[in-house]
Amino acid sequence: MSQTTELSKVKARIKALTEKTVSNGCTEAEAMAAAEMVGRLLERYALTMEEVDVRAAACVQVAIPLGGQRRRPIDGCVTAIARFCECKVWLAKNPDGASYVFFGFEPDTALAGYLFSLIDHAIRNELAVFRARHPLLKGTHLRTASTSFQQGMTVRLAARLDEMHRARDASVAAQRAAGTALMLVKQSVVEDAFRQTEIKLASATSRGKIAVNGAFKHGLEAGDRVNLNRPIPGRERDLLR
Repeated sequence: MSQTTELSKVKARIKALTEKTVSNGCTEAEAMAAAEMVGRLLERYALTMEEVDVRAAACVQVAIPLGGQRRRPIDGCVTAIARFCECKVWLAKNPDGASYVFFGFEPDTALAGYLFSLIDHAIRNELAVFRARHPLLKGTHLRTASTSFQQGMTVRLAARLDEMHRARDASVAAQRAAGTALMLVKQSVVEDAFRQTEIKLASATSRGKIAVNGAFKHGLEAGDRVNLNRPIPGRERDLLR
């Protein structure tokens, strides 16, 4: 199999896996398994590509509609998702609603969109569990505690994504002598392509953390329960059968 054919097969597999979501009829277990496989394929993809392939690849934009202009709990994870996926990200505001736009290589933006959906779904599910476990919280107290819980969850999830990012880069560099150089070339290509869009990024304003009735701590614990773990290197079978 030629390298070009292999890379095309990787991209097609990643695209198919990113469609395995709960909203598309999959179970939670199936969606989590698909997320892990996407991570494996992206690691293999980075190891397979050569510098010439990286420089020739085109960057794309993937927009994720938010269904309105209001901020959402997942906002605290968006920058970490972009870092993990080696993408740029910005908030685009249109008359019909806002959307997050991820910019980078096609497989990377596909993973960013998938992680966004996965984490957003996990936050909503865990919040429902938290509320069910605290039936005495009502009115303003319930709203404040819910906000605190979601903030704690996004803080932990963002930290875990950054930890995974560092571990992945170390794994790629260790498996291939030129791994570090290739990652730098990839980042350079994305930066150059982004500059050509003439889009100006601005830092997002952060909201103060609210600690109520231990809700923030419960959110941190919930963030640890979301299945974002990387597979153990070397134990997977050939991914391109």
